[in-house]
Amino acid sequence: MSDIRKRLRERLQEKEIVIAPGAYDALTATLCEQAGFEAVYLTGAGVSYSTLGKSDVGLITMTEMADKAAYICDAVSIPVIADGDTGYGNALNVMRTVREYERAGVAAIQLEDQLFPKRCGHLANKALISADEMVAKIHAAVDARKDENFLIIARTDARAVEGLEAAIERALRYEEAGADVIFVEAPTSEEELAQVARRLNKPLLANMVEGGKTPLVPAQRLQEMGYSIVIYPNSVTRVIAKAAADFYRELKQTGSTTGYADRMLTFDQLNQVLGLAQIRQLEQKYDEKNFRRA
Repeated sequence: MSDIRKRLRERLQEKEIVIAPGAYDALTATLCEQAGFEAVYLTGAGVSYSTLGKSDVGLITMTEMADKAAYICDAVSIPVIADGDTGYGNALNVMRTVREYERAGVAAIQLEDQLFPKRCGHLANKALISADEMVAKIHAAVDARKDENFLIIARTDARAVEGLEAAIERALRYEEAGADVIFVEAPTSEEELAQVARRLNKPLLANMVEGGKTPLVPAQRLQEMGYSIVIYPNSVTRVIAKAAADFYRELKQTGSTTGYADRMLTFDQLNQVLGLAQIRQLEQKYDEKNFRRA
């Protein structure tokens, strides 16, 4: 796992931006890797949507996220950037969260300065902890990690609560505290995104949310501004939700899946995605007849 983490850390020193689509389980993460992406983002919102059928309002627990992260890290060989919400408590909780995520195989954890229970960064009525408390949490996270290549991403949600200048001031303090990557959530214009990039020094993460407060800016443009990572947390969740809703509607109306066959993977295609051929090879390798005494 250290090699995967080192790969991401070194990659952030290059000019080309890292595009990390969101995934909420091992299947979506596998599809992301097979599409050729070099990192994947484990979305807390997506886990809440898919596991609880609830909005991103702080209902998912640390252990649920760590378990999901372990499944994903076992399924893919690309770095996993994982949403750690607020660290699920105070500085001591942050330390445990970092250790659990690191044990799961995660390459980078994102921690934010919202008051628990948190809300999606593009929802209204958010509340913040003090900058001092967040600085303490970042120090705790840095001290807790065992692998120096495990990245700490510090996110501030202050733009929507206190304004852009306050958000940048917080971000500067989070840089000083030892965060490896800075994430200013929900700038409301391309100019605000550019201003964040001009003012900060550490690698920057941009969040593209369809229908959110930040305009959808192409990855190339974000790269030109100076961003190192761009995430698309729940794009695939929305795509799958719409496809599933359309499918269920048609099945209810027609009583058959025949008309939908060209819009789904075949049985064999899905098993190819899931690596069935490799599993069969292992079954043959470890078949008991190969180990019978002469």
